[in-house]
Amino acid sequence: MGEVVGAGLLAHVPTIVLPEEVRRELNNGEDSTLVEGLHRLRRDVFDILDYDTVVVLDSHWATTVEFVVTAQDRRSGLFTSEELPRGMCRRPYDFPGDPELAHLIASKGPEHCTWITAIDDHSLPIFYATTNLWEFLGQGLPDKRWISIGVCQTADMEDNLRLGRALGQAIAESDRKVLLIASGAMSHTFWPLRELRKHEAAGKEHIFTPEAYAADMERLEWFAKGDHARVLETMGEFYRFRPEARFGHYLMMIGALGEGDCTAQGRLYSEYENSIGTGQVHVWFDRPSDGFPPARQTPPDPDYLAQVGAPDVPAAG
Repeated sequence: MGEVVGAGLLAHVPTIVLPEEVRRELNNGEDSTLVEGLHRLRRDVFDILDYDTVVVLDSHWATTVEFVVTAQDRRSGLFTSEELPRGMCRRPYDFPGDPELAHLIASKGPEHCTWITAIDDHSLPIFYATTNLWEFLGQGLPDKRWISIGVCQTADMEDNLRLGRALGQAIAESDRKVLLIASGAMSHTFWPLRELRKHEAAGKEHIFTPEAYAADMERLEWFAKGDHARVLETMGEFYRFRPEARFGHYLMMIGALGEGDCTAQGRLYSEYENSIGTGQVHVWFDRPSDGFPPARQTPPDPDYLAQVGAPDVPAAG
């Protein structure tokens, strides 16, 4: 029986892979705490925990008609960002995938009334929400598998939770020990181009609005207390501050961890930082002594069933 052995909401912000002198130039002579935070997370977690596979919930990979999980046996190449090619140019990546787990995740879509497809095409693009974190947390660990799941841009909160439930169920039915990474930011509004170079330093005064900063701080307090139920209850309020990918990366993660039943407390692996208006931070949720709660079941959805027909699901009870 598989299990999630740790999970984190981690910032993949492009500055982490810039040379240190450039990072300091952008930040009034100081280095970003996000960089040292990833080094500490590598030492504390990724180098010592017993795990098989890392699943990245990639907030930069936007699909449209379904959730997609990578199913290649291996992914390797040189990554140049279409968004920021000057700062992320020809960066090598090379890691094994986990086709067996990917297909198991996809197979759980009907049980949770959603659409998930496993894709093994080696020409499938990769995104820096995955590669930037792999450079810090996976490079040099050749036996650790990495797969990614994209956010679906037509998905709402319930859709994202359904993906998470399918993911959690698949992990539980596998023989894998898994680390989950919700790769993305909190509030996420950029300064306009003519203004943004005045707001490249990490200080909170550069977050796009004081209200967005306050909303992020509130949720970090709830994370520290393990109050994921409160985070979920107030998602409608948080959407006012445009969390990255509508916070789909977090919602998929917490869907796999039992949603409001999860009380895992978050510990910070960085300070909260600005990135041209957006809120960035590393928060890690250790596995509770008795494990994370099981993923919830999704009630039958008549609209889904009308579209695809009733799936062959064992009766409850």
